[in-house]
Parts: sequence; C-alpha cells; structure tokens
Amino acid sequence: EIFDHYDWDCEVLVASIRHPLHVIEAAKLGADIVTLPFDVLKKMTQHALTDVGLKRFLDDWAKVPK
Repeated sequence: EIFDHYDWDCEVLVASIRHPLHVIEAAKLGADIVTLPFDVLKKMTQHALTDVGLKRFLDDWAKVPK
C-alpha cells in the first residue's frame, strides 16, 4: 500500500524461502518475486491426488494396445 500511495516504481523480492507456505504467504502479501531453493519448488508441485491421478493414467496407458 505504501508503494502505491507514493507511486513508487519498485518490486518486492522475497528471499530465504525455506518452505512452500512461505511462497504462498509472500504472494498473499503482494511479493513480485521470490527466490527459493529447487527442493522447495519441487515440494510445491507435489500433491497426493496428483500422484494418484498420474499413476492411474500411466496404468491405463500401459494397457493400450501398441
């Protein structure tokens, strides 16, 4: 809000990210950029339902006649 109030041209960068929730909170607070370790990025792409869906897809794909 302060940056908008004074019409400052800037971007907010959040660093030292250690957990996926830190990225979510940074985004909620309006961060423009985050720097994060690759392992945190990988954790952000993991979800139990995605794993189940991918397994089902691959199992079905394996059954397709070639």
